[in-house]
Amino acid sequence: MTRKIGILALQGAFREHSQALESLGCEVAEVRKPGDLDGINGLIIPGGESTTMGKLLQVDDLGEKIKRLAKNNLPIFGTCAGMIVLSKNIEGSDQYRLGLMDVTVQRNAFGRQIASFETDLEIPALGQGPVRAVFIRAPYIKNVAPNVGILAEYEKKIVFARQGNMIASAFHPELTKDRRVHQYFLSIVDEQLAK
Repeated sequence: MTRKIGILALQGAFREHSQALESLGCEVAEVRKPGDLDGINGLIIPGGESTTMGKLLQVDDLGEKIKRLAKNNLPIFGTCAGMIVLSKNIEGSDQYRLGLMDVTVQRNAFGRQIASFETDLEIPALGQGPVRAVFIRAPYIKNVAPNVGILAEYEKKIVFARQGNMIASAFHPELTKDRRVHQYFLSIVDEQLAK
């Protein structure tokens, strides 16, 4: 069965996610307006600029449709800015967000662009061996509600979490050849499709 995964393509690093998903046999739909969400089995909200993304999500009520789909258990994966947009609370900011994950996020938590870095993360949910994680002006999760599972931390900061059908990472798995994070998201998609 072919899974059709939407990628929010308003701005940011959506092409690399497309390539990752296509390499795993998925059909990809670029999402720019509400109708593009029809018929998808999952949605990725990529990195980019969260303030800009928030403004664009308000056009034609695109964000409201994503919220409705999330309430109907559509699997959603947010990376970097996508994690910010998914969060209920953004430290020191009232910018638009979807508010779907019960987390508080700190923006640019590791510093500006010059503070971008790569590191190896242990992520037990993905199996054996470290995951190379690329952090670019990355946020992190300051705190989580009890219904949110912590999947990975870096220097005691939460950088990967799951709540039901949603996952969020502070890093960019699409920028490496390791497909385990995308495969993990697709396993959530498959669980939902099996229901």
